Amino acid sequence: MTDDTRAARAEAVRDRYRATLGTVPAGVQDRLRLAEEYGRLPTEETIAALRHIVLTDNPLGGRVQQLVHFGQLLVLGRAHPARIHARGALHAGASVADLIGVAETALITAGVPAYALGTEIIAEFARDADSAGDAVRL
Repeated sequence: MTDDTRAARAEAVRDRYRATLGTVPAGVQDRLRLAEEYGRLPTEETIAALRHIVLTDNPLGGRVQQLVHFGQLLVLGRAHPARIHARGALHAGASVADLIGVAETALITAGVPAYALGTEIIAEFARDADSAGDAVRL
């Protein structure tokens, strides 16, 4: 496989992440770099294809799927990926009120630590939006 072909295939994977999350997470960038360098690009392409099916070809739709991911990751206490999926939910049309509802649900299923993590993430987005002068959809 040529370098141009490999780069084009990796960029196609990045495009799938941009479509669902609005960005390519740093961890995905690192994985793609390794996959390209060591000839393991088919693994990343397969993961991206599965994510596409689960997130976009699903009865719940992209917005709800991202909210579900956010809630599951709060319950697991996984701050970094929870942030990624909260941002993905906003990218897919969720509101801050939707994110708060998910954090409140996490309170019931996993307790105050999950709720606190959720509100911490939501407050960060609100602060970032305020400092950038952006309106956060409420």
